[in-house]
Amino acid sequence: MQTHYYYSKLNKQQQAAYYAMLEGLQNLEPSFSVPRLSDKELLEIHFLLRLDHPEIFYSEGISWRYYEQASSVEVVPDYLFDKKKIKMHQQAMSARVEKLARPAMKLSESEKLQYVHDFVCKNVQYDKLKKQYSHEIIGPLGQGVGVCEGIAKTVKMLCDALDIWCVVAISEANKEKEIKYRHAWNIVRTGGQYYHLDATFDNSLSKDEIIRYDYYLLDDGHLFCDHEPLVWAVPPCSNGDNFYYRQKKLSFTKFEEVQKRAAQAVKKGKPLIFHWRGGGLSRDVFQQLMQIIEQEAAAKGRHSRISVNVPQAVFYITFQENVSAQTVVQEHVDVDGEIVCEDTLDV
Repeated sequence: MQTHYYYSKLNKQQQAAYYAMLEGLQNLEPSFSVPRLSDKELLEIHFLLRLDHPEIFYSEGISWRYYEQASSVEVVPDYLFDKKKIKMHQQAMSARVEKLARPAMKLSESEKLQYVHDFVCKNVQYDKLKKQYSHEIIGPLGQGVGVCEGIAKTVKMLCDALDIWCVVAISEANKEKEIKYRHAWNIVRTGGQYYHLDATFDNSLSKDEIIRYDYYLLDDGHLFCDHEPLVWAVPPCSNGDNFYYRQKKLSFTKFEEVQKRAAQAVKKGKPLIFHWRGGGLSRDVFQQLMQIIEQEAAAKGRHSRISVNVPQAVFYITFQENVSAQTVVQEHVDVDGEIVCEDTLDV
């Protein structure tokens, strides 16, 4: 299943240009004719086409030329590589996707989604240098590095191979918040419902071989707590019942639940991850949670180190020996660089 979502949202003339552009790019033509549209439309169609078709990783941009009265324009693609190298990379990408998809073919739909999410978190590093190929599938699948656009296209590529409905969502930059770049993630459909899946943010948060699911199958209300509005509309995500931590019974509404799980974790010497669903994270609530967790740590001669994703109300706790006091830090995923910044919280 390959989801051509953005194609379906275009008018007939735009769709004709989309199809002509797709055919020309697939055939690696040095130039090709498409119906004449505005400059903005042509650039947008090229961008949306590559969101629908992440396998076209080799088309960096386009230019065009035309006669004043002509009804069509001649598009000239800007390819990242020469034709021989493109074909070599195509074969490598096709084989890589097939190899990755093969062991997941017999899994359930929900298991396939987690398989794709976990692959990104385990095998892809964020490319701080933002090399050009990191914006395409060739980065994550070929080099093991990527930025949000390349990661989202990789998720779509794998979901397409596993017959899961998936699109790439794009949010706008926000100069007022010093967010310099657009951000990309995915909308997936499972069980007949639409959800947000931001593998880049979870990839950034995952560490110490612990995979995070803070941004896995979220509804609109939770996702947009820390994501900017979309550039192009996608289906609404209104179901919040499939949230990972809730499904795994790690979404707590009572202090007693946190105390019980903290006691179990410190006894076993394992980290604890949980989501707080017992109302807003007010200062009083936050302090009570910190006290409960530290009490359980102290009972075993340890102190707690607490990292909290405040917008999503997710806590990651480790219990440490040979430290003098509890540490509490705020996790923050920087959309510009997709890195985790940790700032000590005053509680």
